Amino acid sequence: MDTETKTQMATEQMTDMDLSEQIKKVTKESHIRAENTELMMNNLPFFYFLFLFHFVCYCDLFIYLALEEELDRNSNHPGVAPIYFPAELARLEAIEKDLEYFYGQDWREKIVVPGATKRYCHRLRQIGKESPEFLLAHAYTRYLGDLSGGQVLGRIAQKSMGLKSSEGLSFFAFPGVTSPNLFKQLYRSRMNSVELTEEERNGVLEEAVRAFEFNIQVFDDLQKMLSVTEDTLQNCSTHSKPVQMLQINGSLNKTIPLLRMVLGLFVALATVSMGIYAL
Repeated sequence: MDTETKTQMATEQMTDMDLSEQIKKVTKESHIRAENTELMMNNLPFFYFLFLFHFVCYCDLFIYLALEEELDRNSNHPGVAPIYFPAELARLEAIEKDLEYFYGQDWREKIVVPGATKRYCHRLRQIGKESPEFLLAHAYTRYLGDLSGGQVLGRIAQKSMGLKSSEGLSFFAFPGVTSPNLFKQLYRSRMNSVELTEEERNGVLEEAVRAFEFNIQVFDDLQKMLSVTEDTLQNCSTHSKPVQMLQINGSLNKTIPLLRMVLGLFVALATVSMGIYAL
């Protein structure tokens, strides 16, 4: 059964619900699927390369670039204006700051954009031009997901990685939001106030499901990269001389705790930014 048919069936059963509740209901199945992807079930025991952290930051960079440019361009559209909070929610500048802190001023030269991320961005550009009201489905899923877990994860990251300040953790911070819970209530209220025809409402619900599907595809791309990394390590272990491997292992043993923590936080970051946390 395709996404449109399933969404229409679900919509018929919840005509009296607010839009935010309808989105929560129609995305429930996708939500569970996202939580149970191979990546989310993986303990990531021996993946040592920091480029995995690059991956999720770069994905978020391009996704938020597309989303926020389209929100800016359509800020006066009646389907966007009520949920347009750039000062409180915009993530692009924060991601750029974090990338520069960890990887230097030339971080842009190292960018690789995976296929799933390109498709996600293309969809955001498309609806920004053709159906701007659909943007609220993506904005709601992402921003409220970020806001739900960002501050807690930021504190955990700072302590676990031994950072002396909040530098490198800008993504987790929402300085324009004094109370995340109150702001989420305001956001839902604003979203529920958007006037939509029945056809537009059904389209927004379908788009919310599609947003989760795109996020699952991004997770799948990440899983492929993890698999490649594991294969590379195994090949190095098979073909390297004993003395070389001893030197490599000795070096890795010193960094394993930090890298494991970075990767753990990396998965948590992906989880939050893709709306897996309760909205």
